[in-house]
Amino acid sequence: MFRLTANDHSFPRPELALRDPNGLLAIGGDLHPDRLINAYRNGIFPWFSDDTPPLWWSPDPRAVFTPESMHESRSMKRFRQRTELQVTLNSDFSQVIAACADIHEQGAEGTWITPELEAAFNRLHQLGHAHSVEVWQDKTLVGGMYGVAIGTVFCGESMFHRQTNASKLALFVFAQHFFGAGGEMLDAQVANPHLSRLGMHEIPRQQFLHLLRTTQQDKAVLPGNFWQSRQLSHKSSGNCR
Repeated sequence: MFRLTANDHSFPRPELALRDPNGLLAIGGDLHPDRLINAYRNGIFPWFSDDTPPLWWSPDPRAVFTPESMHESRSMKRFRQRTELQVTLNSDFSQVIAACADIHEQGAEGTWITPELEAAFNRLHQLGHAHSVEVWQDKTLVGGMYGVAIGTVFCGESMFHRQTNASKLALFVFAQHFFGAGGEMLDAQVANPHLSRLGMHEIPRQQFLHLLRTTQQDKAVLPGNFWQSRQLSHKSSGNCR
Protein backbone atom coordinates (compact mmCIF):
# COMPACT_ATOMS: atom_id res chain seq x y z
CA MET A 1 0.00 0.00 0.00
CA PHE A 2 1.30 3.44 -0.94
CA ARG A 3 1.28 6.59 1.17
CA LEU A 4 0.27 9.80 -0.64
CA THR A 5 1.70 13.23 0.07
CA ALA A 6 -0.17 16.50 0.31
CA ASN A 7 1.55 18.22 -2.61
CA ASP A 8 1.45 15.43 -5.22
CA HIS A 9 -1.94 14.59 -6.71
CA SER A 10 -0.70 11.60 -8.70
CA PHE A 11 -1.45 7.95 -7.87
CA PRO A 12 0.42 4.68 -8.26
CA ARG A 13 -0.90 2.38 -10.98
CA PRO A 14 -4.21 0.79 -9.88
CA GLU A 15 -2.86 -2.62 -10.92
CA LEU A 16 -0.62 -2.40 -7.82
CA ALA A 17 -3.59 -2.42 -5.41
CA LEU A 18 -3.67 -5.06 -2.68
CA ARG A 19 -5.55 -8.33 -3.08
CA ASP A 20 -6.47 -8.32 0.62
CA PRO A 21 -8.28 -6.12 1.31
CA ASN A 22 -9.31 -6.22 -2.31
CA GLY A 23 -8.39 -3.03 -4.11
CA LEU A 24 -6.76 -0.98 -1.37
CA LEU A 25 -4.13 1.05 -3.20
CA ALA A 26 -3.08 4.06 -1.13
CA ILE A 27 -3.58 6.02 2.06
CA GLY A 28 -3.34 9.72 2.81
CA GLY A 29 -3.33 12.83 0.70
CA ASP A 30 -6.39 15.06 0.65
CA LEU A 31 -9.65 15.56 -1.24
CA HIS A 32 -8.51 18.40 -3.47
CA PRO A 33 -10.56 18.48 -6.70
CA ASP A 34 -7.48 17.78 -8.83
CA ARG A 35 -6.68 14.68 -6.77
CA LEU A 36 -10.25 13.41 -6.92
CA ILE A 37 -10.53 13.86 -10.69
CA ASN A 38 -7.15 12.21 -11.20
CA ALA A 39 -8.35 9.30 -9.07
CA TYR A 40 -11.54 8.73 -11.07
CA ARG A 41 -9.69 9.08 -14.36
CA ASN A 42 -7.53 6.17 -13.24
CA GLY A 43 -10.27 3.91 -11.88
CA ILE A 44 -9.62 4.82 -8.23
CA PHE A 45 -12.12 6.08 -5.65
CA PRO A 46 -12.00 7.24 -2.00
CA TRP A 47 -13.69 5.15 0.68
CA PHE A 48 -12.93 5.73 4.35
CA SER A 49 -14.47 6.74 7.65
CA ASP A 50 -14.14 9.69 10.01
CA ASP A 51 -11.45 7.99 12.10
CA THR A 52 -9.04 7.17 9.24
CA PRO A 53 -7.04 9.17 6.70
CA PRO A 54 -8.34 9.01 3.11
CA LEU A 55 -8.15 5.48 1.71
CA TRP A 56 -8.03 4.96 -2.06
CA TRP A 57 -9.35 1.83 -3.80
CA SER A 58 -9.38 0.09 -7.16
CA PRO A 59 -10.93 -3.38 -6.70
CA ASP A 60 -10.60 -6.35 -9.02
CA PRO A 61 -13.06 -7.37 -10.41
CA ARG A 62 -15.07 -4.22 -10.99
CA ALA A 63 -18.87 -4.04 -10.74
CA VAL A 64 -20.50 -2.31 -13.72
CA PHE A 65 -23.71 -1.84 -15.68
CA THR A 66 -23.72 -1.77 -19.47
CA PRO A 67 -26.62 -1.07 -21.86
CA GLU A 68 -27.00 -4.80 -22.48
CA SER A 69 -26.86 -5.84 -18.82
CA MET A 70 -29.50 -3.54 -17.31
CA HIS A 71 -32.39 -5.68 -16.10
CA GLU A 72 -35.64 -3.90 -15.34
CA SER A 73 -38.36 -6.22 -14.05
CA ARG A 74 -41.87 -6.10 -15.48
CA SER A 75 -43.18 -4.73 -12.20
CA MET A 76 -40.58 -1.95 -12.25
CA LYS A 77 -41.44 -1.08 -15.85
CA ARG A 78 -45.09 -0.81 -14.87
CA PHE A 79 -44.18 1.27 -11.85
CA ARG A 80 -42.21 3.84 -13.77
CA GLN A 81 -44.83 4.15 -16.48
CA ARG A 82 -47.57 4.79 -13.93
CA THR A 83 -45.85 6.65 -11.09
CA GLU A 84 -46.44 10.32 -10.40
CA LEU A 85 -42.88 10.67 -9.10
CA GLN A 86 -40.69 13.05 -11.09
CA VAL A 87 -37.03 12.48 -11.97
CA THR A 88 -34.58 15.32 -12.52
CA LEU A 89 -30.91 15.68 -13.33
CA ASN A 90 -28.59 18.05 -11.46
CA SER A 91 -31.42 19.89 -9.74
CA ASP A 92 -30.18 19.61 -6.15
CA PHE A 93 -26.83 17.87 -5.80
CA SER A 94 -26.19 19.04 -2.23
CA GLN A 95 -29.51 17.67 -0.99
CA VAL A 96 -28.90 14.30 -2.67
CA ILE A 97 -25.45 13.74 -1.18
CA ALA A 98 -26.66 14.92 2.24
CA ALA A 99 -29.56 12.43 2.04
CA CYS A 100 -27.20 9.60 1.03
CA ALA A 101 -24.99 10.38 4.02
CA ASP A 102 -27.98 10.52 6.37
CA ILE A 103 -29.54 7.26 5.13
CA HIS A 104 -26.26 5.33 5.36
CA GLU A 105 -25.47 6.82 8.78
CA GLN A 106 -28.64 5.16 10.06
CA GLY A 107 -27.49 1.76 8.76
CA ALA A 108 -25.55 -0.88 10.64
CA GLU A 109 -22.22 -0.02 9.00
CA GLY A 110 -22.55 3.77 9.21
CA THR A 111 -21.59 6.11 6.41
CA TRP A 112 -18.36 6.72 4.53
CA ILE A 113 -19.75 10.06 3.32
CA THR A 114 -17.94 12.14 5.92
CA PRO A 115 -18.47 15.92 6.16
CA GLU A 116 -15.08 16.35 4.46
CA LEU A 117 -16.08 14.05 1.59
CA GLU A 118 -19.47 15.70 1.25
CA ALA A 119 -17.87 19.13 0.96
CA ALA A 120 -15.35 17.84 -1.59
CA PHE A 121 -18.03 16.35 -3.83
CA ASN A 122 -20.15 19.48 -3.63
CA ARG A 123 -17.09 21.30 -4.94
CA LEU A 124 -16.71 18.73 -7.75
CA HIS A 125 -20.33 19.37 -8.68
CA GLN A 126 -19.74 23.11 -8.82
CA LEU A 127 -16.81 22.42 -11.17
CA GLY A 128 -19.02 20.31 -13.45
CA HIS A 129 -17.56 16.86 -12.71
CA ALA A 130 -20.02 15.38 -10.19
CA HIS A 131 -23.72 14.98 -10.98
CA SER A 132 -26.94 13.99 -9.26
CA VAL A 133 -30.25 12.40 -10.14
CA GLU A 134 -33.24 13.36 -8.01
CA VAL A 135 -36.64 11.71 -7.49
CA TRP A 136 -39.41 13.98 -6.25
CA GLN A 137 -42.85 13.52 -4.81
CA ASP A 138 -44.32 16.94 -5.39
CA LYS A 139 -41.49 19.12 -4.00
CA THR A 140 -40.10 16.54 -1.55
CA LEU A 141 -36.93 14.63 -2.38
CA VAL A 142 -37.67 10.91 -1.92
CA GLY A 143 -34.77 9.26 -3.75
CA GLY A 144 -31.69 9.84 -5.83
CA MET A 145 -28.09 9.04 -6.68
CA TYR A 146 -24.84 10.86 -7.44
CA GLY A 147 -21.50 10.17 -9.04
CA VAL A 148 -18.67 11.43 -11.24
CA ALA A 149 -18.59 11.57 -15.04
CA ILE A 150 -15.44 10.56 -16.91
CA GLY A 151 -16.10 10.80 -20.64
CA THR A 152 -18.69 8.16 -21.50
CA VAL A 153 -18.36 6.43 -18.10
CA PHE A 154 -20.41 7.44 -15.06
CA CYS A 155 -18.88 6.40 -11.74
CA GLY A 156 -21.78 5.96 -9.33
CA GLU A 157 -21.01 6.77 -5.71
CA SER A 158 -24.19 6.30 -3.70
CA MET A 159 -27.96 6.19 -3.90
CA PHE A 160 -30.84 6.43 -1.43
CA HIS A 161 -34.61 6.13 -1.20
CA ARG A 162 -37.26 7.27 1.24
CA GLN A 163 -40.07 5.77 -0.80
CA THR A 164 -40.30 2.28 -2.31
CA ASN A 165 -38.67 2.01 -5.76
CA ALA A 166 -37.42 5.62 -5.74
CA SER A 167 -33.73 4.73 -6.05
CA LYS A 168 -34.47 2.11 -8.72
CA LEU A 169 -36.44 4.74 -10.61
CA ALA A 170 -33.45 7.09 -10.43
CA LEU A 171 -31.13 4.39 -11.76
CA PHE A 172 -33.29 3.13 -14.63
CA VAL A 173 -34.45 6.53 -15.85
CA PHE A 174 -30.92 7.91 -15.71
CA ALA A 175 -29.51 4.82 -17.45
CA GLN A 176 -32.07 5.17 -20.23
CA HIS A 177 -30.97 8.75 -20.94
CA PHE A 178 -27.25 8.14 -20.30
CA PHE A 179 -26.92 5.13 -22.59
CA GLY A 180 -29.23 6.73 -25.13
CA ALA A 181 -26.87 9.72 -25.35
CA GLY A 182 -23.82 7.52 -25.96
CA GLY A 183 -22.79 6.55 -22.43
CA GLU A 184 -20.93 3.22 -22.38
CA MET A 185 -20.75 2.11 -18.75
CA LEU A 186 -22.09 2.81 -15.27
CA ASP A 187 -19.44 2.01 -12.67
CA ALA A 188 -20.93 0.48 -9.52
CA GLN A 189 -17.48 -0.11 -7.96
CA VAL A 190 -18.19 -3.14 -5.75
CA ALA A 191 -20.81 -5.86 -6.25
CA ASN A 192 -23.75 -6.40 -3.95
CA PRO A 193 -26.85 -8.64 -4.27
CA HIS A 194 -29.26 -5.75 -4.75
CA LEU A 195 -27.38 -4.31 -7.73
CA SER A 196 -26.86 -7.78 -9.19
CA ARG A 197 -30.63 -8.19 -9.45
CA LEU A 198 -30.75 -4.97 -11.48
CA GLY A 199 -28.18 -6.15 -14.01
CA MET A 200 -24.85 -5.28 -12.42
CA HIS A 201 -22.08 -7.70 -13.39
CA GLU A 202 -18.37 -7.96 -12.70
CA ILE A 203 -15.55 -7.52 -15.20
CA PRO A 204 -11.77 -7.75 -14.72
CA ARG A 205 -10.25 -4.50 -13.49
CA GLN A 206 -7.98 -4.41 -16.55
CA GLN A 207 -11.00 -4.43 -18.87
CA PHE A 208 -12.60 -1.60 -16.90
CA LEU A 209 -9.38 0.43 -16.97
CA HIS A 210 -8.99 -0.13 -20.70
CA LEU A 211 -12.42 1.38 -21.41
CA LEU A 212 -11.81 4.21 -18.98
CA ARG A 213 -8.50 5.08 -20.64
CA THR A 214 -9.89 4.67 -24.15
CA THR A 215 -12.74 7.11 -23.55
CA GLN A 216 -10.19 9.70 -22.41
CA GLN A 217 -7.69 9.07 -25.20
CA ASP A 218 -10.47 9.35 -27.78
CA LYS A 219 -11.88 12.37 -25.94
CA ALA A 220 -15.27 10.69 -26.09
CA VAL A 221 -17.94 12.78 -24.38
CA LEU A 222 -21.70 12.98 -24.17
CA PRO A 223 -23.52 15.81 -25.99
CA GLY A 224 -22.56 19.17 -24.52
CA ASN A 225 -25.99 19.83 -23.04
CA PHE A 226 -26.48 16.38 -21.54
CA TRP A 227 -25.61 17.37 -17.97
CA GLN A 228 -27.76 20.50 -17.89
CA SER A 229 -30.31 20.64 -15.08
CA ARG A 230 -33.61 19.30 -16.36
CA GLN A 231 -36.46 16.85 -15.89
CA LEU A 232 -35.92 13.32 -17.25
CA SER A 233 -38.87 11.61 -18.90
CA HIS A 234 -40.00 8.13 -17.81
CA LYS A 235 -40.56 6.88 -21.36
CA SER A 236 -39.31 3.31 -21.65
CA SER A 237 -36.54 2.40 -24.05
CA GLY A 238 -34.60 -0.59 -25.30
CA ASN A 239 -31.66 0.19 -23.04
CA CYS A 240 -33.13 -1.80 -20.13
CA ARG A 241 -34.23 -5.39 -20.73
